[in-house]
Amino acid sequence: MHWADLLVLLPAAPYRLAAFPFAALFHHLCASGHLSLTARYVFLLTGGCLLAGTAMGSYTVLLLIPAAGSVLILLSVSPARAHTWVFVLQMSWQTLCHLGLSSQELDPQDARPAIALSAIMLLTQKATSLALDIHEGVVPLQLGQGLLQRALPLCSYLLFFPALLGGPLCSFSRFRAQAESLGALPHSLRAAGQRCLCALALQGLRAGLVGGLAGRQGCAGLGCLPHVWVRALLLRLAYYLHWVLDEALLEVAGFGPEAGQGDLSIRDLWTLETTHRLAVFARTWNKSTSRWLRRLVFQRCPAQPLLATFAFSAWWHGLRPGQVFGFLCWAVMVEADYRIHPFLSARATSQGVKLLYRGTTWVFTQLIIAYILVAVETESFSMLCLLWTSCNSILPLSYGFALLLLLLAKKLKQN
Repeated sequence: MHWADLLVLLPAAPYRLAAFPFAALFHHLCASGHLSLTARYVFLLTGGCLLAGTAMGSYTVLLLIPAAGSVLILLSVSPARAHTWVFVLQMSWQTLCHLGLSSQELDPQDARPAIALSAIMLLTQKATSLALDIHEGVVPLQLGQGLLQRALPLCSYLLFFPALLGGPLCSFSRFRAQAESLGALPHSLRAAGQRCLCALALQGLRAGLVGGLAGRQGCAGLGCLPHVWVRALLLRLAYYLHWVLDEALLEVAGFGPEAGQGDLSIRDLWTLETTHRLAVFARTWNKSTSRWLRRLVFQRCPAQPLLATFAFSAWWHGLRPGQVFGFLCWAVMVEADYRIHPFLSARATSQGVKLLYRGTTWVFTQLIIAYILVAVETESFSMLCLLWTSCNSILPLSYGFALLLLLLAKKLKQN
């Protein structure tokens, strides 16, 4: 495989960039007092529909159907049952779209199906988060208002254009509060400019890495370990780049995330690349999605919440063989991480041993994360089998074996 093929150029990137002028225009009109609250909701909703039509073409209908269905459920079903109905609708529709589009022979150059699936996944996040807020009483329904007045903010939240194709999950309460009180534009432009500079740095690093590896051939044996690590690094850099651009677009529109609530900050970037704990990486990676999964699945699952959370994440991502294997492997690795590190850190007493422990486990963490990311991004079963039978499986198997030994030792100690 050519190294250039390892770049993950998410297909919605040009449409995100094209949305920046409209986001700045919206923020300027709001800050100058030219748009009422209703007009703001209409602007955001209309912009979302236009952006969807431009980026997805005829596939836009796949996004609009569940959005309309979720709003109808939220307006017609009691708050106690709204979350269940919205969850079933969103995940059923999303699964049908994943299976239906993956079973067709689509033009690989046509990015519209991938963009539509990504937007549907983000819609599922927002719809289920809003339904949970209503179920828990965080967002009361305004029963005294007319149907249009109640539906417009919900539709605008689910389809507002700055977050239609990407970005961290924003709660409905924060969305409504920001729509009502947008501040001055210069501050948002300054924050967005900082993120754009970060995106340029990430793009330069990624381009330099690809250029340095151009012409490299395949690998064999243990030589595949650095090969897979570099491939995963390119994947991570691509995700970092697009997360930063997504947050920059939200900043320009006036919907920037709160401190620590976005998907990627400089501190998060440092943590992801320097941590020696798989569990810390899992919590920091795509932070808003991690918080959503924790609230939706982990905190509500009575048995094996960790395994259930990663299994649901595989379902939400599309249930391709690589995704199922990758997320279940990730769950086992995180469980092993919780067991192995207390055992090792208790025995690392001297400074030299602590340094050796942290350095070795950092290398192991990097290689295991690389294995998982490459597995998740693998689309064909044949390529997944090649990954299984390669030397890259040694470390995950070792962690799994260590987990079994520690569980056995704990059981023997209890007996």
